[in-house]
Amino acid sequence: MATEDKNRATAAAILPLVGGAANVESIAHCMTRLRLGLHDRSLVDDEALKAVPAVMGVVEDDTYQIVLGPGTVARVTPEFEQLVEEGRASSETPAPVHTAEELADKGAALKARQKAKNSTPFKLFLRRIANIFVPLIPALIGCGIIAGLNGLLVNLGWLTSVTPALAAMASGFMALIAVFVGYNTAKEFGGTPILGGAVAAIIVFPGVANIDAFGQTLAPGQGGVLGALGAAVLAVYVEKWCRRWVPEALDVLVTPTLTVLISGLVTIFGLMYVAGEVSSAIGTFADWLLSTGGAGAGFLLGGFFLPLVMLGLHQALIPIHTTLIEQQGFTVLLPILAMAGAGQVGAAAAVYLRLPRNESIRRTIRSAMPAGLLGVGEPLIYGVSLPLGRPFITACVGGAFGGGFVGLFNQLGDSVGSTAIGPSGWALFPLLDGNHGLGSTIAIYAGGLLVGYVAGFVATYFFGFSKSLLAEFNVSQEPAPSTVAASGPAAASGDSQAKEPAGV
Repeated sequence: MATEDKNRATAAAILPLVGGAANVESIAHCMTRLRLGLHDRSLVDDEALKAVPAVMGVVEDDTYQIVLGPGTVARVTPEFEQLVEEGRASSETPAPVHTAEELADKGAALKARQKAKNSTPFKLFLRRIANIFVPLIPALIGCGIIAGLNGLLVNLGWLTSVTPALAAMASGFMALIAVFVGYNTAKEFGGTPILGGAVAAIIVFPGVANIDAFGQTLAPGQGGVLGALGAAVLAVYVEKWCRRWVPEALDVLVTPTLTVLISGLVTIFGLMYVAGEVSSAIGTFADWLLSTGGAGAGFLLGGFFLPLVMLGLHQALIPIHTTLIEQQGFTVLLPILAMAGAGQVGAAAAVYLRLPRNESIRRTIRSAMPAGLLGVGEPLIYGVSLPLGRPFITACVGGAFGGGFVGLFNQLGDSVGSTAIGPSGWALFPLLDGNHGLGSTIAIYAGGLLVGYVAGFVATYFFGFSKSLLAEFNVSQEPAPSTVAASGPAAASGDSQAKEPAGV
């Protein structure tokens, strides 16, 4: 009961600071953030929000995002939704507003600023791709953990009557993942989701083995998730074309038929072959990259992943991860990219020791460190390293050394992979898989984390602070942790691309 009261109190503290129930257009949450669609952004009190004890920071993107941390956000969101419903039901007047001219000017300025920073065509495209794959992450995680458990039981020879059932649970989703990708793709691009799923289902249908295309027999699953994505996008365009030209009286019969027929034929006699070649090339390139330049490649991937996250470009890796999991059973890229989070943890520990008088920042680090160890890096990024500037760079150095360590073992023939995307840090251990047994895989990944922690700590402790920066922040005053975050480049830029599923 006490926990429920605490979560409701947090929701009640947040609601008036975002303009009240009447100002809330939509509510959603991810692993760490409460994401709100707001009618009027000018009604939000940013500084007061950042001062709420449970709030780790705020970020602006296409939605207004309040960072609450893993676990907390899933419990606060239902309470917030209930308060909004109650507020709408009891409210007789709309939320207070300023003059129409003032609101229009502020809204136009905010919209122009956000569009300039976050709405480039390439970033919007990547965001759409992420929206297709992110909803699949819970199933990938669940099935990945079951697959790992099944592999362990098989290796030990235990519960042999149960392992076939576990194998079916672990493999069923992956066998049909193309259908889910097709469904989500059509939904994201404005078509009928079930038609996207129907066209994508052709790819995994066993009967395609009886079809010859480009002089070769097709294989069920050929093209995988990339083929499903392309097929569903094509289905959306065919459907929209039909909606414009087919008479309304015939629409219910003709449009679905033509959508599946045209898109299906193009998928069978074109997309499956092309997407299959691209998918094979991705797997071949990943294997080649880590087998020939493992240490160097790992160093670069681990070091530059956080900047990619800040730019939103990490979303391009999601279909690559998924393709590798579909092909090989695991993605060798994620454990290396996860080292970026290890660098953050090491850097935060160094900041903690270097600022013994700044209890505000130290308190932020203490509260965010457990999440950081579990691979959720946003609180440490936005609350500590990025606002301070130089510690963000030294954290990247830690990630580079951790990535180089894991990459080196890949180069030596010990592939370390993850059976799912999303988690990192310690949370990735149940999802690890490789080509030399679970024990070896766990040891290499744990070694990479340790190297990332130590390198991030050492780099930050000795090179993370200039004399002026140390003098400025190593004081006994107690500004709110969020005030520190607000003063840094994260708040100034409004860039909020960090996270989803990609292993920070």
